[in-house]
Amino acid sequence: MAETSQASLLERYRRLAEISRNLASTVDLNILLDRITEAASHVCGSEAASILLYDEIQSQLYFESATNLEEPLMRGLIVPVEGSIAGWIVTNKQPMIIHDTQNDPRHFAQVGKATNVTTKSLLGVPLVAKDKVIGALEAINKRSGQFTSHDQEILMDLGAQAAVAIENARLFQQSDLIAEMVHELRTPLASLRTASHLLLRKDINQDQLQKVVGIIDSETTRLIDMTTSFLDLARLESGRIPFHSELFDPAQLLEDCVAMMQAKASEKNLRLNLYLREKLPEIKADQDKIKQVVLNLISNAINYNKPSGTITVTAHHQLEELVISVNDTGQGIRPAEIDHLFDKFYRSQTTEHTVQGTGLGLAICKKIVEAHGGTIRVQSELGVGTTFSVHLPINTR
Repeated sequence: MAETSQASLLERYRRLAEISRNLASTVDLNILLDRITEAASHVCGSEAASILLYDEIQSQLYFESATNLEEPLMRGLIVPVEGSIAGWIVTNKQPMIIHDTQNDPRHFAQVGKATNVTTKSLLGVPLVAKDKVIGALEAINKRSGQFTSHDQEILMDLGAQAAVAIENARLFQQSDLIAEMVHELRTPLASLRTASHLLLRKDINQDQLQKVVGIIDSETTRLIDMTTSFLDLARLESGRIPFHSELFDPAQLLEDCVAMMQAKASEKNLRLNLYLREKLPEIKADQDKIKQVVLNLISNAINYNKPSGTITVTAHHQLEELVISVNDTGQGIRPAEIDHLFDKFYRSQTTEHTVQGTGLGLAICKKIVEAHGGTIRVQSELGVGTTFSVHLPINTR
C-alpha cells in the first residue's frame, strides 16, 4: 500500500513538472488561468479549482477563473478580502485546508451559486511572486477522502510556478498594450506640438488663430477619449472590471439607446429607426455594458454613414440567443479590412482622415460581448452599407 501511495505521489510530481513547462510557454493570461485551474484540479484530485487575483491598489480580490465556470459574467466578481477564506490566505500568505466549508463563516457562497458547485471542502494556497502576493489558488471538493498535507505541498509547488507565469503574462500583456498606446499617442501629440508652434508666431492672424484653437480642442478631446478607452480595454483584458448581472428588458434598453442618439443623428441629417417586430424575452446580463456596446455601434453607424442616410436598429430572438443588429447605409467596408475591425487601434484606411476616433471602440465591444458568452459579427457590402450583429445568450437563471 505504501509503495502504491509513493508511486502515485511520484506520478503527481511528474505531472506537475510537465504542467510547469506548459505554463511557462503561455503568455495569454486567460488561457494561462484556465490551464492553472485545470492543473490544480488534476494534481489534487478535486472536483473543481479556481483562481482569485488580488489588486493591491484597490485592496480587492477578483474571481478570475474556474474549471466549472458556466456563467461567463463571474469573471471579475469582487470577493471581499475581509472575512473570506481567500482573503485570509492572501492576507496571511499561508495555505489553508478546510474539511467543512459550510460551517466556516468565512466561506463566500456567491461563487458557489454562480458555478453551480456546492463547496464542501477546500484547499487554498497563496500565489506569491517576488515576495508579493498576487492571489489565491483553490482546489474544491476532494473526490476521494480529504485533502492532505501532500495535496497542500503539491498545490503550493504549482502555485509558485503559476504565480511567476501569471506575472510574466501580465507584463507581456501590459507592455504590448503600452507599446500600442504610445504609438497611437504620437499623432495627436504631433498635432498639438505643431499647433503650439503656430501660436508662438507673431504674424498669426485671427482666422489662423481660430483654426489652431480648433485643432487643439479636437486633439485634446481625442487624447481624452483615447486614454479613457485604453483604460477600459486594459481593465477588460485583465479582468478587473466586474460585471453586474441582472434581468432586464432588452427592448427598453434599445429604445433608450435610440432616444439618446437621435439628436446626434439629426445633426447629420440622418434617420435613426428602431424596429421590433416581436416581443423580446428578458435576458440576464450587465445592462450598462450592453448599453455601452449598442451606443458604440449606433455612434459608428452615424459617423460612417452617407449624407441623408439611415441607421436601422433591430432585434429578435432565435433558439437560445438574442440578436441585436445595427445597420447603416454608408459606403461599406472592404473585405480585406473586415478581419481587422476588432483589432486594437485599427481604423479603416478610407475614413481615418475624415472620421475622428480612437480605434478602440469595437475592440471594447468585442470584449464585453465575449465576456457575456456571446459573439459580434459584421456583414458589409461596398456602396450599400454595413450591419453589425450582437448575439447574446438568453440566460435567465
